[in-house]
Amino acid sequence: MILLVDDRPENIIPLKKILELHRFSVDTAESGEEALKKVLKTDYSVIILDVQMPGMDGFDVANAIAGFSKTKDTSIIFLSAVNTDKKFIAKGYTSGGVDYLTKPVDPDILVLKVKTLEKLYKQQQELRATQDSLRKEVDVRKKAQEALTEQMQSLQIMLSSLPQMAFTTDPSGKIEYVNEHWFQYAASSSNFPETHPDDDVCDDWNQTFTNGIELTREVRLKNLNTNDFRYHLLRVIPIRQQGVLSRWIGTFTDIHPQKQAAELLEQQVELRTNELMLKNAELEQTNHELQQFTWVVSHDLKEPLRKIQLLNDTIKEKYLKENPDAVSYLDRSIRSSARMSTLINDLLAYSQLSVPEAFQPTNLNAVLDELILDFDDALQRKRAVVEVDPLPVIDAIPTRMRQIFQNLISNALKFSKESVPPVISIRAERIDTKTIDGNPCSTGAFCRIIVQDNGIGFDEKFLGRIFVIFQRLHTKTHYEGTGIGLAIAKKNIDKHYGLISAQSRIDEGARFILILPISQSSQISAV
Repeated sequence: MILLVDDRPENIIPLKKILELHRFSVDTAESGEEALKKVLKTDYSVIILDVQMPGMDGFDVANAIAGFSKTKDTSIIFLSAVNTDKKFIAKGYTSGGVDYLTKPVDPDILVLKVKTLEKLYKQQQELRATQDSLRKEVDVRKKAQEALTEQMQSLQIMLSSLPQMAFTTDPSGKIEYVNEHWFQYAASSSNFPETHPDDDVCDDWNQTFTNGIELTREVRLKNLNTNDFRYHLLRVIPIRQQGVLSRWIGTFTDIHPQKQAAELLEQQVELRTNELMLKNAELEQTNHELQQFTWVVSHDLKEPLRKIQLLNDTIKEKYLKENPDAVSYLDRSIRSSARMSTLINDLLAYSQLSVPEAFQPTNLNAVLDELILDFDDALQRKRAVVEVDPLPVIDAIPTRMRQIFQNLISNALKFSKESVPPVISIRAERIDTKTIDGNPCSTGAFCRIIVQDNGIGFDEKFLGRIFVIFQRLHTKTHYEGTGIGLAIAKKNIDKHYGLISAQSRIDEGARFILILPISQSSQISAV
């Protein structure tokens, strides 16, 4: 912006037109006072100032403008048609002018001078902006350096208070700072501690500093006071500022007591493992002998029982038909022998559960169809109904699954109401988790099987007892049995890595809930 100051409009108009033709923005003022007001509000690159004006002349205006800080880069050109003496020209330069032209003014010369002065003004403005930017950057860097120095001081104070050996290095790995614990293992702050010959850390160290990655490893350091090597945990982490690696911070933590304790523990674990393996071998041998003993005892017990039952039946039929009291006593003996035979069979079945067997894809519907045929007489005698929904094919041991369903159906028939035909329903669904109340899921990894009856039920406060061997909720006089059936079912379910539970109320029937894996591979690997 150019400011023309002249008290005569006829002088301003031609100069303004000439400058505007050369694409200058031009402002005008017709007195010194008006010029000063405009200078206070607007930045001008060049002021063309007439010397002889009423009131404030050009020299007075120039002196006043010189006192404004915002006009220190503004150039002043004096124009005069009267005051052309040398003393006036000198006064113009001393008043702050950069040029003194006499009228009439050559327009081309004036335009060239204005162009030069405006270019100089812009360069000065750019230079000033650059200086301000550099000054700000210097201030920012100075503050950052001060902050970094404070951080380093704080870091060193913190590192000096640590119980570990602590150090910092520059990006290349040259040590900058060490705390007092360092000198227990190193002679000077410029040397790293001596490591055990078997703990070569040079490769790891060089790779860490080359790649800028964190390093964590165990190392043995030589204590200068005792000459003993002690285990330490070395950890070195990079510190970056604005993505640039600035330094490394490292610590050596003494883990010698923990390492010794761990080694002692490993020795004890190994010793204990060997003892357990020996005990396990002894247990397997004992278990094998026990199974053989069970077979022998069951065979030796069942053989005299069969003879007792046969002889009792013979005596009853041939010699005591006419003696009701004797028949009654013999019937009791026969029933006791039958119960003992059942007990021996159940104990034998329970002892066989520990024998390992392979899992195989098992069609549960086929298992149940075969089993229900075996219950045909009992079902007809009690007019019972068994309702079986489609069951899935799962990885299982068929004989064990048969035992489970056999005991559950047998219990449902045994504990039925006297005047109500038993109704037994068996249904299944896939669920998402191995829990009794898992959510139904068509692709779930587990199967929930529910065996429900309409029998006498039981009080759920006894739920914890019904799966324990020899535990009975009813007397033998009311319901026959050995108290082993549900224990056999529970042990079989455990062998399938499943769950079993029950829900019931007295006189409202019972629901037995089985949770079994569809596939055994994931269960075995998990165990």
